[in-house]
Amino acid sequence: MGNQPSEITNQLMETLDINTDLARRILTAFLREEITRTGLRRAVVGLSGGVDSALACVLAAEALGPQSVLAVRMPYKTSSQESLDHAQLLIDQLGVQSLDVPITAMADPLLERFPEMSHVRRGNIMARCRMIVLYDQSSNFGGLVVGTGNKTEIMLGYSTLFGDSAHALNPLGDLYKTQVRQLSRAVGVPAPIIDKAPSADLWPGQTDEGEMGLTYEQVDKLLYLLVDQRYKPEEAVAAGFDAAFVKMVVERIRRNHFKRVMPVIAKLSNRTVGYDFLYLRDWGT
Repeated sequence: MGNQPSEITNQLMETLDINTDLARRILTAFLREEITRTGLRRAVVGLSGGVDSALACVLAAEALGPQSVLAVRMPYKTSSQESLDHAQLLIDQLGVQSLDVPITAMADPLLERFPEMSHVRRGNIMARCRMIVLYDQSSNFGGLVVGTGNKTEIMLGYSTLFGDSAHALNPLGDLYKTQVRQLSRAVGVPAPIIDKAPSADLWPGQTDEGEMGLTYEQVDKLLYLLVDQRYKPEEAVAAGFDAAFVKMVVERIRRNHFKRVMPVIAKLSNRTVGYDFLYLRDWGT
């Protein structure tokens, strides 16, 4: 390709930079338009104390007004106090409505039934308990559940089906993690939230990067080439990325495709949902 890896790296970092003012306007308009078109004017956000949910909460508050947003903290008994404190820091800053719903009593009967559970199984149960809470509050508060997953997590399948991946709409899904941090700084998310190691806080000491075996900065550069620039894996290697790393990322993208689409329906008719029937066409939408 004629470029040394260091030059490629510098170019990728520049390419991943976003116009934060424009992104802010687009995403707040997206939230306002997509929520109000349903006849609702409120949003529910699961606030973990991490940067993704913090950014989603800020954008929702700007789009709809702070009193139209319900931030829900859902700690398990092993959740860190720091996460709770950081979530509260944002609640106080924004003036959004808030609610605490601990999930320990919900999750423990199933967790105790299978004491040999892996950390991943336990984490999935907690994530699904939290989504039960959010959708119950969606009904009670009269607002749509706003997703908090970023593009990096979506591409790598780093989410729990019917857990944190369940939502009505997602303002962050086309932002890589490094871009989420950029926009978070621009909109005033508190620095302690942005600067700490990303974690789903599913068990003590758990971090996203430790669990996945990579860093967001490293994988975002590669994903940009593979996804946005349509590089073939061998072209990414030629650009300076380690072959084993490229193979691991490509396999994760392929293996987790089922998480990025609606459940596959077996085709029998000439008008199958998801194949031939894709939208309402002229049905008044």
